[in-house]
Amino acid sequence: MPQNLLEQLRKYTVVVADTGDIEAMEEFRPQDATTNPSLITAAAQMPQYQPIVDGVLMEAHKELGDGATDKDVANLAFKRLAIAFGKKILAIVPGRVSTEVDARLSYDTKATIEQARYIIGLYDQAGIGRDHVLIKIASTWEGIRAAEVLEKEGIHCNLTLLFGVHQAIAAADAGVTLISPFVGRILDWYKKDTGKDYHDAEDPGVQSVTRIYNYFKKFGYKTVVMGASFRNIGEIKELAGCDLLTISPQLLAELEKTEGNLPRKLDPEKAKAMTIEKITVDKATFDKMHAADRMATDKLKEGIEGFSSALEKLEGLLATRLAALEQRAPATV
Repeated sequence: MPQNLLEQLRKYTVVVADTGDIEAMEEFRPQDATTNPSLITAAAQMPQYQPIVDGVLMEAHKELGDGATDKDVANLAFKRLAIAFGKKILAIVPGRVSTEVDARLSYDTKATIEQARYIIGLYDQAGIGRDHVLIKIASTWEGIRAAEVLEKEGIHCNLTLLFGVHQAIAAADAGVTLISPFVGRILDWYKKDTGKDYHDAEDPGVQSVTRIYNYFKKFGYKTVVMGASFRNIGEIKELAGCDLLTISPQLLAELEKTEGNLPRKLDPEKAKAMTIEKITVDKATFDKMHAADRMATDKLKEGIEGFSSALEKLEGLLATRLAALEQRAPATV
């Protein structure tokens, strides 16, 4: 009996669900799950997840007391909502969930470290082991330095918003657990910049992840590569064999419905035999390579701004929801 593409992909690659939708995870049963501010904000607006949101708000209100303002309560609830979703997700997936540090801290090493410790502390209090949690941090130089400190404390990190090989190498040199190079966002940039369309192995996002994967395997890095941000299943097929791929429910469904042969494209043994130049990435080199890479510069800036905007929207949604709860049941909120 022929196997669908999703079944075949699982033979080579750890499949991760890229969503905050718990029902989608129950359907596809991925090994791991990733979230980001945009996904959590979208999930928080779904009626089926309102009890999670309300529970976090009421818990924050109870902790701060009656003297707290709605803004204070919403702010505390906002910090805890991603963890609340993370705990629900870990009741379904056997592996790890990625929970993101506030994107507005992306250029502040100290603040990133402090918030990461706060997040992992909440998971610790819930009895969730650190091997089940990845702290997502933007791949700025400051974010990578924060991750280096956190990894030494046993806090595993996922470096996200990664678009250039300089970011990948710096993260691996810092000893991070995992990186998430963004395939689809790279493709978006090149299509807009050149006016061309790209398919299969010509896709610049696919080429970027392939280069990073081969570099890591060639030089024996422990950091694993999780391709992210896919626009179509063609990109996923070209990266079969990557350590992990985080895939939206829509594309997981398409892979499950599609039959055909899925050959392995990325292979660690083949990578080890390749001739690849070793690059030393200190801050000066990182800054120089980043400035020279228009795509990485544009997309990192855009990604941080987009996630920051989603967080601000989420804070507003929580404040509005809190006000509605207080009007309905002021004595119990």
